[in-house]
Amino acid sequence: MSTTSASLHSESSAESAGPLLFFDGVCGLCNSVVDFVLRHDSSGRFRFAPLQGETARQFLSAEEIERLSTVVVQIGDRQYRKSAAVVRILWCLGGIWKPAGTLLWLIPAPVRDLGYSLVARWRYRLFGRKETCRMPTPEERDRILP
Repeated sequence: MSTTSASLHSESSAESAGPLLFFDGVCGLCNSVVDFVLRHDSSGRFRFAPLQGETARQFLSAEEIERLSTVVVQIGDRQYRKSAAVVRILWCLGGIWKPAGTLLWLIPAPVRDLGYSLVARWRYRLFGRKETCRMPTPEERDRILP
C-alpha cells in the first residue's frame, strides 16, 4: 500500500471506528475527562488523541492545535467543539449520561459555551498542567492514538 493510500485508509478507518475525542494532553482536567470516558465507555467505542499529536494534525486546524482551547469530538465526518462536544460525549456514553447530556443541551448554547470557556481559561490553574502528554497504559494503547 502506498503512503498516500495508507494515509487515506487510516483517515477513513479513524472516522468510522467510533467517536474520536481530541484533548489537551498536558491538561489535568482534560486527562481527567479521558479517564472518566474510559471508565464509563462500556462498549469501548471512544478513541482519544492529544491535540499535540499526529492524529490531531490530520483532522484539525493548525489554530485549534496551537491554541489548545477546546475539546473536539469527531463522530463520523462531523466535529463538535466546546459544550456541544461535551453533550455528544455524554450522549455516546449512554445510560444515565444520556439524559444528563440532554439536560445540558437544553441550556442555550451561548450560555453553555460561556461556562465552557471560563473553565477552559482557568483549567491549568485549577487542575494543573503536566510536563508531557499522557502516556497510554497497555490497556489503553489501542484507544489512545498518537
